[in-house]
Amino acid sequence: MKRTALLLVSVIGLWLPACAGGGGAGAGAREAAGTGSAGGAGYFDNTGRGDVVSGGVRRIPITTPKGTFTVWTKRVGNNPTVKVLLLHGGPGATHEYFEAFDSYFPGAGIEYYYYDQLGSTYSDQPKQPELWELPRFVEEVEQVRAALGLSRDNFYLLGHSWGGILAIEYALKYQQNLRGLVISNMMSSIPAYNEYAHKVLMPAMDQKVLAEVQRLEAAKDYENPRYLELLTSHHYALHILRMPPDRWPDPVNRAFEHINQAIYIPMQGPSELGASGKLVAWDRTADLGKIEVPTLVIGAQHDTMDPAFMEKMAHAFKRGRYLYCPKGSHLAMYDDQETYFRGLIRFLRDVDTGHF
Repeated sequence: MKRTALLLVSVIGLWLPACAGGGGAGAGAREAAGTGSAGGAGYFDNTGRGDVVSGGVRRIPITTPKGTFTVWTKRVGNNPTVKVLLLHGGPGATHEYFEAFDSYFPGAGIEYYYYDQLGSTYSDQPKQPELWELPRFVEEVEQVRAALGLSRDNFYLLGHSWGGILAIEYALKYQQNLRGLVISNMMSSIPAYNEYAHKVLMPAMDQKVLAEVQRLEAAKDYENPRYLELLTSHHYALHILRMPPDRWPDPVNRAFEHINQAIYIPMQGPSELGASGKLVAWDRTADLGKIEVPTLVIGAQHDTMDPAFMEKMAHAFKRGRYLYCPKGSHLAMYDDQETYFRGLIRFLRDVDTGHF
């Protein structure tokens, strides 16, 4: 199964301070156990919840131009003022690579929702190409929000990679429903992303390797094992997740294995060194100033996305903040985990307590 360069992937209680230190996930989770109203037994209070028997899982009906389908969601925890809906990348990946959040969010008293978008593994997978359009996905997110009962008083939307595109589009249409927004590892312009890939990422590659990759792409030989072999060691391990590929965490491997290529290829395109599908001209940079809710932009030094561009994005939002992960790549929630989660939780704490 191909891995994706544009893994185009969306907190209150016991808060921890933002810092870039080490110490491992265990240390970060322990440090998260401070003070907060959602801690202790209250976090596990399921009173009035209709999803208790299923462990927090709900299948939500989604109305589309091609009929009604269901999408999979799962709630973790209870917090009346901070509820985070996670928008995964792809398009066509799954919620699974967000499972690293389990090491931090419960300890911080954060209520959060896993969600597989329509067409992804845990949700219905209709063979309807007309459904794989950005505006339709935006309406899907709104239907999920309404079904989960999330409101401007508590609704935070976190979009990673493709999920960041979806989160920006959602905010531009429905920001009246949002309390906060997080754009993780996604530039607001696909043309700018492609330019960064051609001017920075490709020249930094071994040029013999790049030439071979480009020959395979020119021949449309994307399923050739050599294509994945070259990209795994010369691109993925440097810019997607900076760990030896044989040590990539299980949630990441499962998410990659489950990517729905029938969605990914038409929208992102088949190449792993840039976008060429339906999203190729997408650019909302000029519209970021229209989004007035508190917004956190997360960038990483080694990402496929230009970290300097993402810092400029943070300043373009009316109420923006930038979180920089110096050790991270596209999956900075894994390879710069402490920095990522400390900064994320601090942002959400600050918004919730009125200190943003």
